[in-house]
Amino acid sequence: MQSSSEATTWQNFRRLFNYTRGLRLGLFFAIIGMLGYAAVDTLVFSQLQPLIDEGLTDTNPNVMKYAPIFVICAFLIRGASHFVATYCLAWMGNHVVMRLRQQLFEHIVAMPVPFHDKESTGNLISKITYDTQQLLNAVSKALLTLIREGAFVIGLIALMFYNSWQLSSIFLLIIPIIAAIVVFVSKRFREVSKRIQGMMGKVTSATEQTFNGHKVVLSFGGQKRESERFSKINNQNRQQLMKMVATKSSSVPIIQIIASFGLAFVLYISSLDDVVGDLSPGAFTTVLTAMVMMLRPLKLLTTVNSEFQKGMAACASVFHVLDQDIEEDTGTIDIEHARGEIEFKNVSFNYQGSENLALKQLSFKVAPGKSLALVGRSGSGKSTISSLLLRFYIASKGTVCIDGKDIRDYKLSQLRQQFAYVSQQVVLFNDTIANNIAYGKPDATREQIEEAARCAHVLEFVKNLPDGLDTEIGENGSMLSGGQRQRLAIARALLCDAPILILDEATSALDTESERHIQDALSYLQKNRTCIVIAHRLSTIESSDAIAVMEQGELLELGTHTELLAKDGAYAQLHNFQFGES
Repeated sequence: MQSSSEATTWQNFRRLFNYTRGLRLGLFFAIIGMLGYAAVDTLVFSQLQPLIDEGLTDTNPNVMKYAPIFVICAFLIRGASHFVATYCLAWMGNHVVMRLRQQLFEHIVAMPVPFHDKESTGNLISKITYDTQQLLNAVSKALLTLIREGAFVIGLIALMFYNSWQLSSIFLLIIPIIAAIVVFVSKRFREVSKRIQGMMGKVTSATEQTFNGHKVVLSFGGQKRESERFSKINNQNRQQLMKMVATKSSSVPIIQIIASFGLAFVLYISSLDDVVGDLSPGAFTTVLTAMVMMLRPLKLLTTVNSEFQKGMAACASVFHVLDQDIEEDTGTIDIEHARGEIEFKNVSFNYQGSENLALKQLSFKVAPGKSLALVGRSGSGKSTISSLLLRFYIASKGTVCIDGKDIRDYKLSQLRQQFAYVSQQVVLFNDTIANNIAYGKPDATREQIEEAARCAHVLEFVKNLPDGLDTEIGENGSMLSGGQRQRLAIARALLCDAPILILDEATSALDTESERHIQDALSYLQKNRTCIVIAHRLSTIESSDAIAVMEQGELLELGTHTELLAKDGAYAQLHNFQFGES
């Protein structure tokens, strides 16, 4: 399939049109309404000739008698047509955008971790909000104007030719020139629209980054720097918007000036008796009025072209994301409840865009129900091991096994259900405490949630909250302390009851009392589970069944706390450094 960046405007529009399936009855009525609106306008102007030639000259008195009734009926039909067209098109357009926005959201959520590593969150949010809104304008407002005003122009041209094909032919000589301008302007609109969408992504990203790091900005006095950075991006966005305005505001008068030249030439030709011939005053007035009235729809068609091109540029942007492959799941083996055996066989891995290996020929094995602690400096590869286990990334070389089978052979969703993950960076949702605990098991009963909360020492602070477990905790648990958020994460892991537990710096940066509660909860959580514990503080992992010392992606030492101290190697040096021993 041709990529969205290479596709033409027409190809992207056809692809967008596929999203109207099941909605085309609404589109049909919208088109009927638009054509009815244009037909009524054309019909009104077509009655100028009998009104002047017959009504005003008293040749046919019935013309003036029925004219008021005709006007009222015509505008009633016109108003009804306008309502039907506008409502039905908006109904269809909002459904199309809702479908596309939903698909885009689900697709982004299903994208692999490396995609999210390189894409800014602000840019993705901009695609879901701003780009899809441009699509709505293309589907509703632009399509409404294109069909309605286009039909009106065709109706006026037909009316002109019906009354005088000679004068109409002269006026239509300007159409190729107008068409060439519209084609040129359309390309310009689309190019500028792409740049505007890119800048909107940067605006959203800069805003989100500053607001999320608001405390850091205040702490380090970064308000001025952030203001200057945002001002630069904001100004670049303004410049692109002004280019769009300049193109739009220059194209409209140019087309109208060209049309006025055609109109002036028609007026000059009309002064020649042998050209006009026996053309009646009513017919001449009808032709002239149709030419003048054509200037407004030509202006609207040129103006709305910018909206349409912005919508098509947004189409290309959205389809570019949708065309990227989601996370691949090649697994075929079902795994309901793993025994918990973990094995790395000569595993090497490097992150996308980096030539340096994060893991080098790593091999180790953890028996079911046992614990392995990973220690080492930052960047030694400890967190990479947990990411490979969860299949956020795929090993470049070697094999990662669970219960003796390559994890790539397991069905992905079932594989991840075998893990409970607790890290220092706890992610909570703007919801109740109960719903956050039950996030990994939404069908859990109230009793199960309360039991998990009790075991994780959550009930100790929940009893002081106004609504207990039903208390809303704000964005990412902003109403809770670090220790309380950590206990919520442990309760969530407990409720999942997964056979393998990953603890990634779960007790770092906590006060002594909080750490005591967390350690009690973790001790309960680790029972009868295979545990991978990533820690900097050696006091928290001395009782582990095995300790692996990592350095620059390599396994330096492996053994129990006592064995490694006896070796007097890398682990002993770390231990002596932390506990101040000579």
